[in-house]
Amino acid sequence: MSGESFNWCVFWREFLGRWQKEWVPRDDLDMEAYEDDGETVVPPGRPGADEAAIAAAEERLGRRLPPSYRAFLAVSDGWHVDQTAGIYQLGGAADIRWFGDPHDMTSLYEENLGADPREEEVRLAGMWKRALQLETDSDMSYALLDPGDVGPDGEWALYVYKGWGGELPARYPSFRAYMEAMYRHFHADRAQDSGFVNATTRAQDAHVDEARLLALRGRYEEALPLLEEARSFGRPRSAALYDQLRHFMRPDQACGYGFLVADPLYLPEVLPVEAMAQTTRQRRPGEDDHWLRMMAARGVPQDSAEAVLSAMRDGSFRYAPDGPWGRAVNEAREMARWGAGDAAWRVLRAALPHWGAPGPLLIAPVGLLSDPVLGPLVTPERGREILATPRDGHEGPTPEPVPDLDPPGLAWLTETAPNRQAFEGYRCVWVEGVDPTRLPALIGEDGAELSAPVDTRTAFWRGPRPHHREDLQPWEDRTLVSVGRTAEGWAFAFDGHSSRYLNTMFVSPAQAASASGRAVVVWRESRPSAPGGRSAAFHLSVAERGVELYAFTVRGAEIQRSGEIPETLDPARLFRAEDTEQDGELRMLEALHTELGLSLPRFALTRGRLPTFTTCSWTRAPREGEVYATLSFIRHRR
Repeated sequence: MSGESFNWCVFWREFLGRWQKEWVPRDDLDMEAYEDDGETVVPPGRPGADEAAIAAAEERLGRRLPPSYRAFLAVSDGWHVDQTAGIYQLGGAADIRWFGDPHDMTSLYEENLGADPREEEVRLAGMWKRALQLETDSDMSYALLDPGDVGPDGEWALYVYKGWGGELPARYPSFRAYMEAMYRHFHADRAQDSGFVNATTRAQDAHVDEARLLALRGRYEEALPLLEEARSFGRPRSAALYDQLRHFMRPDQACGYGFLVADPLYLPEVLPVEAMAQTTRQRRPGEDDHWLRMMAARGVPQDSAEAVLSAMRDGSFRYAPDGPWGRAVNEAREMARWGAGDAAWRVLRAALPHWGAPGPLLIAPVGLLSDPVLGPLVTPERGREILATPRDGHEGPTPEPVPDLDPPGLAWLTETAPNRQAFEGYRCVWVEGVDPTRLPALIGEDGAELSAPVDTRTAFWRGPRPHHREDLQPWEDRTLVSVGRTAEGWAFAFDGHSSRYLNTMFVSPAQAASASGRAVVVWRESRPSAPGGRSAAFHLSVAERGVELYAFTVRGAEIQRSGEIPETLDPARLFRAEDTEQDGELRMLEALHTELGLSLPRFALTRGRLPTFTTCSWTRAPREGEVYATLSFIRHRR
């Protein structure tokens, strides 16, 4: 027997011997069935096939078997896999045979290849006719070794197809990889049995303990593979810890925490995360009741689940931990509430070492992700920053800070990067030195109040439309605005979805907004979608204490102006005939930042949450004898 085969045999004797000992706790791999408490126990393995039997099988098949499978037969001529559903028994050298595709799976897979199939799709379509069938007992499932899918080590890929499942076959790169996966399944099926204790379970539990300490020290990249392996063995605690790391690495994806949600130690952190996932789905009749029943089945008190879900639905939920971390959360929320996301993140980042785990199954502040204002700040990069920061009293190196997300000024309004929401048209009111809560009284419609912080990407769909409200006149141009405060101390009201056009009935809200100080209004119309269409107008007006100081509107080469405009903001200087509209807009936005200190928080306005209110109309009522027209579009279904 070659050295390579001998090494494989050593591997299989150790691996299968360990597996069989953990299964039936006997030492002899080649043992026969025996009685245990009146029940017949069948060992998973069988005596190995001799070289002559294996060679005879290869001669019958016309192929030499791949290394790991050939050596396996020499150690155990078959194996009882004992899956709950799937493969039950692998045959021996005399049992294996060519599959032959008795159900014509080839035709089905070839029909779905498409015009430009991937290499692996073509390989899978051809696998059915050339594969070697290994199982002798199964639940409508097949274990197929594919000689057409060979790795550099000479190993054939193994596919498991569950005929009752309808999914694509599961691929394993070799027979060894398949058996190792089945060994992990064997452990996972028995993980809840307190009496199932052996060297493997003790080693994996030690890995879980080690990974928990590594994670709290900020060494999450070392903890991940330990937890991933322990999780594949079904070890208690491993899934909960692993899921937290993965959740912070992909905070935009929902994550469930199983029965951890019902533990009083963890419920305040975990239940809101579960509720958040529910509220981000499209709401359908009965879905909330179904979610509440699911929580009750896990042991969550009904009143707790109902209260958290209701607070999530109406936007009133607040993540409220205790201690120094809790105080930092409150301070950061007040900043982020008005758009200062980067400043809020710096407060959270500084306080992370003070976060304390409520129990051994929590290694990160998962409740932060559920806060409607602070949760959106946790991008994947910041999630990794949290994981790389030592917490809960543990020490370790502090990671390099993630760069801020908000660029200075206003120039970003001209960007059309594919990874963020682009504003086709926008308008904004800035008021210097006032609290943002005063804006509804200055420029809001009668009775306007600030809402709870809402998703700025979808809020505009709830904006006022004349055909939706009986109290609106067709000529009115009220708009739903997001409200915040800039780093320079200006309160702002921003509409990033303006589809209206400037006309002779336009009245700048700058005068009304400037009752107690300076106010600035900028409106850039939506650009026409068709080439050669009308130019998009750009308007600026500045007022102070109820008096307009200056204003201008630029449309193409035409400029309308009033008042004494500072040279640095002169539209004739910034909007040049030889440049594009966007060039002039960019220069004007940069000048507004330099001259007046205006800015807007990009992250809050494109991916965050801000309060909103509805403004007064930006157009006046038509005067006597003045004519105006409105257009309505009605979709007819045929």
